[in-house]
Parts: sequence; C-alpha cells; structure tokens
Amino acid sequence: MRVLVSGASVAGPTVAFWLARYGFEVTVVERAPGPRKSGGHAVDLFKPAMDIVEKMGILDPIEAHRAGTEVLSIHREGKPDLIDLPEVLIFSAVSQRHVEIMRDDLSEILYGASSSTAEYIFGDSIASLTEDDAGVHVTFDSGPERTFDLVVGADGLHSNVRTLVFGPESAHSHWLGEYLAVASIPNYLGLSDRALMYPQVDRMAGIYSATQLPDARAFFLFRTPEPLEYHHRDVQRQKTLLREAYADVGWEVPRMLAEVDTTDTFYMDSITQLRMTTWSKGRITLVGDAGYCPGPAVGGSTSLAVVGAYVLAGEIAAAAGDHIRAYPAYEAALGDYVGRSRQLALTASSTLVPTSSLGLWILVHGARILGHLPPPLARAASRCVAARRVNIHDLFTPRDYQDLIRS
Repeated sequence: MRVLVSGASVAGPTVAFWLARYGFEVTVVERAPGPRKSGGHAVDLFKPAMDIVEKMGILDPIEAHRAGTEVLSIHREGKPDLIDLPEVLIFSAVSQRHVEIMRDDLSEILYGASSSTAEYIFGDSIASLTEDDAGVHVTFDSGPERTFDLVVGADGLHSNVRTLVFGPESAHSHWLGEYLAVASIPNYLGLSDRALMYPQVDRMAGIYSATQLPDARAFFLFRTPEPLEYHHRDVQRQKTLLREAYADVGWEVPRMLAEVDTTDTFYMDSITQLRMTTWSKGRITLVGDAGYCPGPAVGGSTSLAVVGAYVLAGEIAAAAGDHIRAYPAYEAALGDYVGRSRQLALTASSTLVPTSSLGLWILVHGARILGHLPPPLARAASRCVAARRVNIHDLFTPRDYQDLIRS
C-alpha cells in the first residue's frame, strides 16, 4: 500500500520510519527545500517518546545531541543575584526519562533514520486531495499528480492537509492568550550549560545555548489581551510586534531585540491548542501538531508527536492498511493522552507566564526554595509534584507493535 505523508519535521519522519518497517510504501513531501539544519529551538522528549526512539535505534545520536542545559537561572528586576534551579528537578517531576534536544537536530536524526526506506520530496506541497474508491488523488504545487491509498497530514499547527480536508484553522484552534518567539543570536554571554530567564507579569524573556550550538537562542513568551494581527510567514511584522511587546523591558532584552532585528533565523507563533472531534476523514488522517497540538512550548507537543506517529503507524499495520479500522483505533488509543496534555498546557501556560504579581512571586520564590533544598528533599518535592499528575507522560504506555515488523 502507498502512503503519502505531508511534513518532514518530527511526526512525519517518525510515521514514515514505522510504516516502512511494517511493509508500506511511503512518500514524504515537505515544503522546505531540504532537511532543516538551523538548530531550531529546544524541545523535550519524555518517557514514552524516549522508549520509541530507542526502539528505532536512534537513542545514541539523540543522547549525543542533548542540549546540555543543567541550570535555570532566574533574574529578578532590581536584584543583582540569580536564583539557580537545577533543570533535573523540574523534569523529574514531569517524567522519569527525559532528553532536551534542539528541534532541528531531532528532525535531522529522524530523517536520517527514515530516508533509506521512504521516498522524500523536498520543495513541494500538496495542492489538492480528491478521494474515491481507487484512493486519494493528490496534486502538488509542482510535481505530477499521484494516487495514494492513505494520506497522513504531519505538517504542523498550520497544517495544509487539515485546511484542505477539514476547513479553516480558525474552526479548530483555541488561543491560550500567549505567543512564543525564538531567535538565533550570538552567544555574547558565553552560555553553555545555563539558561537565563527574566520573568515579569504577562512576559518572560530568556537566553540559552546548547552544547552543539555555536550561537544562542533568545526566547520570549508573552501574553496579550487580544490576538495579534499578522500572517504566520510575515517575519518582519512578527519582529515589530515582538519589539512593541518588550519595548519597556530592561535586563538583556534591549540587546536581545537588537540581535533579533538582524537574524535570519526567527520563529514566532501563538500558543494555540487544536481541539478536533476527529483527526480523520475517509482515507486521510492527521498526526502530531496538525491534529492535536496541546500548545507549543507548554504541552509536550514534540513528545506527543513522536508517540502519536508511532501509534498511528502501528494501528495502520495492525489493521492491514484498512483505514476504517485503523483510524478509530488510533484516535481511541491516543485520546486520553491528548486530553491530559491539553490540561497540562493550560497549567504550564499560567505558571510560566504569571498573570499577576502574586503568580510572579510564587514562581520566583518557589524556585528559590526548591533550588536551596538538599538534593534528597528536592527530589522528594519533585515526586510530590509528580503525584499531582504533572507526570502525564509516564502514565501513558503505548501498545507494542513489534510483531508486525516486516523489515
């Protein structure tokens, strides 16, 4: 059976890898001209995703590309000293197994694992999808028309496949009131294993680097009373809005914004959840952020994308390619995990970007207390947090589809 996957970031290469292992003929189409090499921003893989990449045989390169951040340092307005918090204390509350890695490093590793068994087409995109008994007839922006048995949209929050099949994004997206911006800038502070953060009410700014990076990443999380007006590909407009949001902020922010003005590597998007009653229609389905983004930067969306891709491929194989059985099984298997991820995103959103002076005080002084506890007590405190179901990732165990592998 022939399967077309749209998107070559995280979910796309993962579903392509597993479908090929199960004996399917897979084609991946990606709008970008080639595999991403810019480094991206830091993302997290939690236990179920870590278990999956280990099954894929790529755990070693992923471990080797760890971002290497060990300490989160909070700078407070008007205070010369930093509040240091070991990163392991934060993530041990979320998952027993964790790796932080630059997104494009992860994407490149996943591409490398799948490129020998799947056809990749870069620099093209799906223009139309027409389904009949023979399959899904696909036209492309530049390539010839082709027919596939199944189509998987793995093309992110602003999914082209979702728009073609389910209609406008606005019908499914729920803005959480915040925006995320990330930019590659010079590592002028000489950071290596430390991330610096400057929280305020309704705003967070920070800067970090990674072991493999020659530069640094400036990041901004901020809340606005109303959605901002811009196109997700209008970079200059996004930079203007970012400058306006942080125009009165001190610390390192003026230098960071000056560097943002000149960088070519910039990303900005809303913190948005996708809430769809189904991710599938006919022979076409969605995976990862395209179908159920819990909220970039706050909901573990990268881990969820890896897990979702694995489950989708496994259920397609278990149903011998019968989408009528496979897609409902995929949605049923993943539904609770997606719901918990959405709830976690709502909690993380209000915590990372405090909505009041009290919230800011709790964030700062909670970090101070945790950072000063002896390690055994700090780990115990983290376990107490985990007991409140923050560790949603470790509560999900996907089915083992290993008996379906053909190659």
